[in-house]
Amino acid sequence: MGELVLSNRASTAAHTESSDEVTQYLIFTVSDERLAMSIDAVKEIIETPAITRVPMTPDYIRGVINLRGNVVPVIDLGARLGRGPITPTKRSCIVLVEVHAGDESHVLGMLVDEVKDILEIAREDIKPPPEFGSEIRTDFIEAMGRVEDIFVIILSVDHVLSMQELAALRRFSQETPAGGTDGES
Repeated sequence: MGELVLSNRASTAAHTESSDEVTQYLIFTVSDERLAMSIDAVKEIIETPAITRVPMTPDYIRGVINLRGNVVPVIDLGARLGRGPITPTKRSCIVLVEVHAGDESHVLGMLVDEVKDILEIAREDIKPPPEFGSEIRTDFIEAMGRVEDIFVIILSVDHVLSMQELAALRRFSQETPAGGTDGES
């Protein structure tokens, strides 16, 4: 499984900007909508490998992948946000994020349609989330960021991946072997 060029770029970008006035965000698309998340939450970006489905999990849990011998749960961000499941293409990828639950941290994959860029957004260009007008649950939205002449939805990774879901993900990732796959490519 090959890593995308943005993996190195994300790692480098996270350490080059130390200003408190500007924050770096990973910009990606889900169902033709531009979304963002803080680059600090991003561990790595990989091409979409074979995904092993796990029985009796919610629709938005796509399954698990074998990442260098580790079982990593994958969330279909399209399904999670109510946009319908993502149909993987050549541009689809998995954004690996590290999520903290108490004293523990978990690496989770989020399947997205396409990663666009890493952009800096100035603090004055970040606005509170709207009370209405978005089809995404308001607790999933951390803020709105203005990039050039458009707004992007900045996701709250902690809310998109709740503590209850983390417990369920931990349970099935421990029960699922890291070996073979039976699923998609």
